[in-house]
Amino acid sequence: MTLKTVGVIGAGQMGNGIAHVFATSGYDVLLNDISTDALAAAVAKIEKNTARQVDKGAMSANDRDAALSRIRTTSELGELGGTDLVIEAATEREEIKDKIFAGLAPSLGENTILTTNTSSLSITRLAAKTDRPERFMGFHFMNPVPVMKLVELIRGIATSEETYQTMLGVVERLDKTAASAEDYPGFIVNRILIPMINEACYALYEGVGSVASIDASMRLGANHPMGPLELGDFIGLDTCLAIMNVLHDGMSDTKYRPCPLLVKYVEAGWVGRKAGRGFYDYSGETPVPTR
Repeated sequence: MTLKTVGVIGAGQMGNGIAHVFATSGYDVLLNDISTDALAAAVAKIEKNTARQVDKGAMSANDRDAALSRIRTTSELGELGGTDLVIEAATEREEIKDKIFAGLAPSLGENTILTTNTSSLSITRLAAKTDRPERFMGFHFMNPVPVMKLVELIRGIATSEETYQTMLGVVERLDKTAASAEDYPGFIVNRILIPMINEACYALYEGVGSVASIDASMRLGANHPMGPLELGDFIGLDTCLAIMNVLHDGMSDTKYRPCPLLVKYVEAGWVGRKAGRGFYDYSGETPVPTR
C-alpha cells in the first residue's frame, strides 16, 4: 500500500512532533485537536523547530517551506477520514482513545490504516473496538519525535501482514528505525524504562539518596544522558504513573507497584517540566530539586 496523506490526532508534544517528521518526509499532514489554541501552538512549534534545522544545515529553506505547506489543521475529527493513515496521539487514557476511534468510524475510507501512539495500552483491545482490527497497529514514537530514531511497531492479534509491512515502509521513509514488539503491557521501551524511573522514586521515597544524588549516580555511574528523576519530569510524571498502572494491572505482579511518592507528586499536580514542578522546580533559570 502506498500512503500519501496522514491524519494526526492530538496537537500536543507528541502529535506536533509526529506531524513535523511526516511533513518533512514528504507526506501531506492533517493535524487535528479539539483545541484551536493547541493547533496554533503546534504549528508555531513546528515552524520554530524547522527553522532551527535550517540554521543547523540539516534542511534547506526551500525544503522547510515545502514541508510547512504540507501541514493543515482542523478541529473536526471527521475530516481525517479521507487520509490514508491515521495516527492517534491523544491523552494516554483508553476511554479517550476508544471515543476518538468511534468518532472517526463513520468517515473512514475503506483502506485507511489506523494506528495509535500509545506507550503501553493493549493494541488488540483498542483494535477490537474498531471496524478494521486487521488494519490497526501500535505506532509508538519516542520523545522528542524529530530527534529520536526509534519507532516501536506493535501488532495486535488481528493485524495483517500487509499492514505491518506497510508501516515498516513508512518508518524507513521517515529515516527512523523500527523495533517490532509483541502486544504486552509497556511493549519494549516502557516495560524497561518506566520501572527504572519508578525504582528511582522508591530510592528517593526510602531515603536511599536525594534527587541530586540519585540522578548524578545514574548519569555518571551508568552513563545515562539524564538521571531517572529528571527523565521522569521530562516524560511527565502523570504519564509515568499511567504506564506503571498499566504494567501493574496487566502483569498482576507487585514488582510493578507504583511508588507512593510518585502517586503523591501526581496528585499534587507536580507532574514535571510541563507543570513547572516535579522532582525539580523549573521556575528559575536552573532546575532545583524539590526533595
